[in-house]
Amino acid sequence: MGLEPFTPDSTIFQDENVLRDGYQPDTLIERDRELEAFQSALRPVVNGAQPKNLFLYGQTGVGKTLATSMVLDRLASDLEPMVEIDLETIFLNCKSLTSSYQVAAHLVNEFRPPDEQIKTTGYPSGMINKMLWSEINALDATHCLIVLDEVDSIGNDDDILYQVPRANDNGHVDETQVGVIGISNDFTFRDNLSARVKDSLCDEEILFSPYDANELRRILEQRAEQAFHPGVLEDGVVGLAAAFAAQSSGSARQALRRLYKAGDLARDEGTDSVVERHIRAADEAVERDKVHEELVSVPVQSKLTLYALLTLEAEEKLPAKRSAIYKRYRVAAQKIGADVRTDRTVHDRLSQLTLKGFLDVEEKNKGPKGGSYYEYQFSIRTELVREALQRDSRMDELFN
Repeated sequence: MGLEPFTPDSTIFQDENVLRDGYQPDTLIERDRELEAFQSALRPVVNGAQPKNLFLYGQTGVGKTLATSMVLDRLASDLEPMVEIDLETIFLNCKSLTSSYQVAAHLVNEFRPPDEQIKTTGYPSGMINKMLWSEINALDATHCLIVLDEVDSIGNDDDILYQVPRANDNGHVDETQVGVIGISNDFTFRDNLSARVKDSLCDEEILFSPYDANELRRILEQRAEQAFHPGVLEDGVVGLAAAFAAQSSGSARQALRRLYKAGDLARDEGTDSVVERHIRAADEAVERDKVHEELVSVPVQSKLTLYALLTLEAEEKLPAKRSAIYKRYRVAAQKIGADVRTDRTVHDRLSQLTLKGFLDVEEKNKGPKGGSYYEYQFSIRTELVREALQRDSRMDELFN
């Protein structure tokens, strides 16, 4: 049959970019309380005082990173006429970083120009920290805000979350007043922080709860007005997309993807309206994609835990106890040169993977002599897990 010619269409979308992940709206609706708390925590900067350290947590797609970008943009704008205050903002996504050392090394490079970057391995940890303090001290700024997005990737190695928020108090940084904004997609990460980190990082905590169906409907209506031509959306389809997303995750990102996918399906059919069946088909497609995306985005330690389960599955040894999984995890971590964490870390990763719906867990009770324990197995197709892990170049070494 051959390829069809590419031709522009104008029946469904008037600006489909409005529905994409990277689009930043002018306003963030349904987050007034969180934005107010965010601005309140950063108000000391405007007064020339030490910024509060902030910890934002909530699942993906609920507005944490977007709120941070909006608030910091507004702060920078409002500070422009205040010549006595000079703010430097550093943003680091920690998604692929698994230790405090790696975060510190990447922060050093965020402060440096491209031709003065350092290698992110091979230095003593104390030297890396000294480099970081040196870079901050060299700033010609009264204040420095360091944003660490997806900081839960570092797991239990949270020393950086103590060191940076206390850089002024501990005498590492003199003139520039430092504040840290930590952002986590993992609800349990906050609970597992050491007591000293909680005291340092969590001056203010802001929880971004999942959106409910009505909130998601209003968000979709805001975007749909710009994204679609008038009259394209059949009555009720926006509410249905919102209801599916609220039931699944409470994520605005997932709700927008459903609406976008439904528009795509209608366009591919050559119809001039988006109807209920398009939303239902989009819901099924987005749910499949979401599982794959979340598998790809979990931290390396979680991927190693999943790989350990894959090896047991291949030998028909699932469901398995944590001790058996940990043995396979250790071998895999050593093979790729990753940090070998404690049994407790793997327990936390198994719990998080179960909460995400990737694993099933069952409690076994062998009576007074055998005691009770948990056994884990996959709740999703193993080929999805294998495919997602192989997308990570580091993990792919294990399959080769």
